[in-house]
Amino acid sequence: QVQLVESGGGSVQAGGSLRLSCTFSGGAFAKYAMAWFRQTPGKEREGVARISWFEDGATGYEPPVEGRFTISRDNTKSMLYLQMTRLRSEDTAVYFCAAAPYGRRWRDFDPGEYDYWGQGTQVTVFS
Repeated sequence: QVQLVESGGGSVQAGGSLRLSCTFSGGAFAKYAMAWFRQTPGKEREGVARISWFEDGATGYEPPVEGRFTISRDNTKSMLYLQMTRLRSEDTAVYFCAAAPYGRRWRDFDPGEYDYWGQGTQVTVFS
């Protein structure tokens, strides 16, 4: 059974940086498209960044984070990363990593296409 565990969250001043990590286990990591979502209380979970399977390298970002966040993966270590820079107060949320099996419409950022989810890590950006 695939399991995902996020780490690296915390509190940071606006303008600062954080790097989130997601440890993948229980499957063939390279065969999954991966994504980061975030959620704040009272709001729906929203996509942040996504990356294709294998060594394809294709990525996608939602407009609020494009140019500030970078998603990457290390298939040799079964690790997913999210480098976040120039953080803003509106980036405050619980961040989740998610895995979509090969063949899914991973570009849609539809949570329903992602079968596996981590428990989330809190990111708080203060002024």
